[in-house]
Amino acid sequence: MSDTPDTGKVKPALKAEILAEALPYIKRFFDKTIVIKYGGNAMTDPKLKDCFARDVVLLKLVGLNPVVVHGGGPQIENLLARVGKKGEFVQGMRVTDAETMEVVEMVLGGQVNKEIVNLINQAGGKAVGLTGKDANFIRAKKLMMQKKDAPPGDLVDIGQVGEITQIDPTLIAFLDQGDFIPVIAPIGVGEDGETYNINADVVAGKLAEILKAEKLVLLTNTPGVLDKDGNLLTGLTPRQIDGLVEDGTLSGGMLPKIGSALDAARNGVKSVHIIDGRVEHCLLLEILTDHGVGTMIKSK
Repeated sequence: MSDTPDTGKVKPALKAEILAEALPYIKRFFDKTIVIKYGGNAMTDPKLKDCFARDVVLLKLVGLNPVVVHGGGPQIENLLARVGKKGEFVQGMRVTDAETMEVVEMVLGGQVNKEIVNLINQAGGKAVGLTGKDANFIRAKKLMMQKKDAPPGDLVDIGQVGEITQIDPTLIAFLDQGDFIPVIAPIGVGEDGETYNINADVVAGKLAEILKAEKLVLLTNTPGVLDKDGNLLTGLTPRQIDGLVEDGTLSGGMLPKIGSALDAARNGVKSVHIIDGRVEHCLLLEILTDHGVGTMIKSK
């Protein structure tokens, strides 16, 4: 699975060295908010799920403030298949009619959210599950997608997919103060109480901006951002990212992720990390050690 050693066989001196390496990072990020987008294999592999929950609890216990935003694509696909529907996407965004929205809310706001909360609580944390409808803290309006390679204003309707209009950070701040770990399903609420499915990467990015987070960490099923030859790009600036989108290196499901990462980096989040969620303890490796496991986008 990874090169992470079996800690049961690691000599005490090496364990001490590893812990000492984490100290400057703990000091630097103490009491800082880290927004984590949880998805991909890390959400479906039992060992990786356990590693993720323990990592989040450890980050909280050493003084950081993790906020988890989760997706649930595979779980939504499974339930849609069971009711005889096939998922459809436009530029990485799920087309969401009324029936699909019911499935999305059932999976994200119920099954997946409760499982993550339970995992973190079993690992010794105090997790609380939320959707954006709780206290109306994620307000949204209908998102209309621009057709690819079409003139500006040539839009396509993809159903109950939301665009964030406002996030009220009060509820998250209140939970942080009580040492709770918020676990957020990406569902928003409209002016008239409509329910909107919002891309989880977009929610994580906007939340990181609003909370003035130190870091935004996006877990993926790839080693990070790759160039055209499949090589990992470990450090990028927003300008370099723009070039990769323009030349088609970045496309499909990576577009909402990259868009959120760029917006966050340009709007006050000090660093954005797109990391390999298939690596055990990837969060600790990326945040508390010298050895990263993905791509870091710096704000400047």
